[in-house]
Amino acid sequence: MIKKIDPDSVISWAQETLKTEADAIRNLSRTLNKDFVAAVRILTQTKGRVVVSGMGKAGIIARKFSATLSSTGTPSFWIHPAEAAHGDLGRITKQDIIVVLSYSGETDEIKKFLPFLKNTGIKIIAITGNVRSTLGQYATTVLDVTIHKEACPLGLAPTTSTTVMLALCDALSVVVQKLKGFREKDFALFHPAGSLGNKLLYKVYDLMRKGAHNPIVHEKASVKEALLMVTKAKAGAVSIVDDRGCLKGIFTDGDLRRNIDEHDNLLHADITSVMTKDPVSVREDMLAVYALKVLKKYKIDEVPVVDRRKKLVGMLDLQDLVRVGIV
Repeated sequence: MIKKIDPDSVISWAQETLKTEADAIRNLSRTLNKDFVAAVRILTQTKGRVVVSGMGKAGIIARKFSATLSSTGTPSFWIHPAEAAHGDLGRITKQDIIVVLSYSGETDEIKKFLPFLKNTGIKIIAITGNVRSTLGQYATTVLDVTIHKEACPLGLAPTTSTTVMLALCDALSVVVQKLKGFREKDFALFHPAGSLGNKLLYKVYDLMRKGAHNPIVHEKASVKEALLMVTKAKAGAVSIVDDRGCLKGIFTDGDLRRNIDEHDNLLHADITSVMTKDPVSVREDMLAVYALKVLKKYKIDEVPVVDRRKKLVGMLDLQDLVRVGIV
């Protein structure tokens, strides 16, 4: 029977759980030693793939670890310990290494396939709460994730132990990623779908408005000529360039409103007298996500795009970023 929900008790139990797990992670960070460094060395120096295995809840953490490694530049796959002895061992080569997660280090399915792993000669990294276990004895390097207690009130369900395993695996992944110099553009190659891929793959050149959709006038043009170009392109601004095609200014709806009361004959005024001179611009080879930061910083909706020689090549509008899901 479910107890009557008391808000204070609910919050208190949740806080106790989080504190227990947070304390365990803090303790883990204080106990990292040469074994962690040895594991990192094995992970970074392998010429093959990182095979990861675990049973039950530890197996779920193992899958996540393998997925994180793969997405950050270290080829990896997960293998089910119970299936290993039924042919899956054939997926492992002598150039691979294996990381095995088991808090007790005595899980039957893992104990049964450890001798087979040893026979292949590959290096074994053990992540366990029992360094003297069967797993610990077979391992090349042992990472100790011993905890004082599970967050589960019965002390039975893997809670704190799996949280600590996950945190340690994340630490390994991040350190290896840093050592390999894995960068944003590399990350994007492994995440072409979804918002992450959009944010890291698109460059300004891919999204900017060009040709007829990018209104441009010469610096000797009048306001009327500039407005006609804006209307024709159905845009919100027009870029002003010199004889070399270099950006000199921008004229926006805001500039029009600010100057309409100050000029009796605004339409025939020189565009240079009312334009915003030396406007903010972005490079065509810039990642679109960084261009978004420029738009936000200066609180503008469109920004001229230039090449390395400062020549105007396009216009980037906030809506162009919205269209592909970057905003």
